[in-house]
Amino acid sequence: QVQLVESGGGLVQAGGSLRLSCAASRLTFSSYGMAWFRLAPGKEREFVAAISWSGQDTDYADSVKGRFTISRANAKNTLYLQMNSLKPEDTAIYYCAADMTGWGRRRERYDYWGQGTQVTVSS
Repeated sequence: QVQLVESGGGLVQAGGSLRLSCAASRLTFSSYGMAWFRLAPGKEREFVAAISWSGQDTDYADSVKGRFTISRANAKNTLYLQMNSLKPEDTAIYYCAADMTGWGRRRERYDYWGQGTQVTVSS
């Protein structure tokens, strides 16, 4: 059974940084497109960032572009999200997701999801 386990969330002040990790197991990680999504109270789960299987191509939501960086270490079966200049509106549960056929912004294309990690940004 495929497992995606997020870690690195927590409480941080506005302007601070966090680095999220997503450890993948029981899948050929290097063959999967990966992404981060987030779910804030009262909102739908929204796209944050995505990365191709090789790591050469990335895409970001406009709200995080220039502040967040998605990356991956295929040798370690791990996905990352470096979050800088955090804002209170970044407060959400962050999920990683894996897509066996490609990568993109649509959450419906992702086959596997982690349980999420809470990020709280105080003002």
